[in-house]
Amino acid sequence: MRIEKVNSSIKRELGAMLELGEISDPRISFVTIMNVDVSKDLQHARVKFSTLSDAPKDIQAAVKGFESCCGYIRKLISQRLEMRTTPEFQFIYDKSVKYAADIDKTLEEIKELKKAKEGDADEAL
Repeated sequence: MRIEKVNSSIKRELGAMLELGEISDPRISFVTIMNVDVSKDLQHARVKFSTLSDAPKDIQAAVKGFESCCGYIRKLISQRLEMRTTPEFQFIYDKSVKYAADIDKTLEEIKELKKAKEGDADEAL
């Protein structure tokens, strides 16, 4: 139970930092924190994020932006959350948003094809 609370607290604080502009790196200006997974020993945290753009260069820039300000983020988290140790952060791009958008697009295309076929069948009668 404690791990889930730590995960949600870190996610909330990271989101607030990004929203309030406390992290001023322009490479991570259009980033959303999707999930935080802290290890059981609270030493490491995997932070999954998504970007507004799914271009590989923007994703790579966001990863580099997070890596460059990782120490500052860790310092802010340690100041805001009362934890014995603050985890080391690893930032990972979350592909699930793009994957869900691709599935949604495919389903829409199927729906349009189905409508077109039904329209052709109605015209044939």
